[in-house]
Amino acid sequence: MTTNKFGIILHQFIGLPLITICLTTLSSCQKVINIDLNSAAPEIVIEGGISDQPGPYTVSLTKTVNFSDVNTFPPVQGAVVTISDNAGNSEILTEATPGIYKTNTIQGIAGRTYTLIVSANGKIYKSVSTLSFPVNIDTLMFKTSGGFGGHGENRKTLDVQFTDPSGIVNYYRFIELINGVVINSTSITSDNLRDGTVIDHSSGIRPDYPLVSGDIITIQLQSIDYGVYEYFRTFNRTGDGSFDSSTPANPTSNLSNGALGYFSAYAVRSKSIIIP
Repeated sequence: MTTNKFGIILHQFIGLPLITICLTTLSSCQKVINIDLNSAAPEIVIEGGISDQPGPYTVSLTKTVNFSDVNTFPPVQGAVVTISDNAGNSEILTEATPGIYKTNTIQGIAGRTYTLIVSANGKIYKSVSTLSFPVNIDTLMFKTSGGFGGHGENRKTLDVQFTDPSGIVNYYRFIELINGVVINSTSITSDNLRDGTVIDHSSGIRPDYPLVSGDIITIQLQSIDYGVYEYFRTFNRTGDGSFDSSTPANPTSNLSNGALGYFSAYAVRSKSIIIP
């Protein structure tokens, strides 16, 4: 299987195989199996968000492609994309470039619930996400550990420490950047069994990543809701080569009507560290 830029798993075997069985007089059997890799109709992929930081905010609309096609995802143009909140604010987004829709006035505010509605190709897609309150990063620190059993080369990992607010369920997503370039955006955690404690989260930056002195590593700590957490949890289980389920599947979307992808309302706080 392969994945697109949205983390949507595209199955290698799309559609039903056509099996022809030929029996001969010698009771031998020969199977001719034709697998149709191009029979699936394109599906819409929606990826967007709104945060407690100043806009504009972006919603991207594309279509899936068949397995044998070039890994380029066609934009969905001419859609009507609306974001509204539970305080009575609503805005129709502007299509800035093909398939990319941007806000102009609406602002993300912690505690509010936001609804995304997309009307495209005769169908309506909807998602609801609540913007959680922000959580500050307390410390970024490098830790050095030896190889297996304490032997081998020392390896550096970057740990993120933050204090989880007590009394409420919290879900977190980490965006990791090096010199402003995102290198990991699927790492998540929750405060399950750690409510109100200092949470220590190891960065997903590989120990062998070619960091050099002067590089700037930035960690964005996003406070997300359960629907977004579940999307990335299932993506990490199906997209990393594990086989926890009997059949690989797309991540659990928080969008309606069979759309792939996700819509996230989130608060974000950042902290940077310079490689000495």
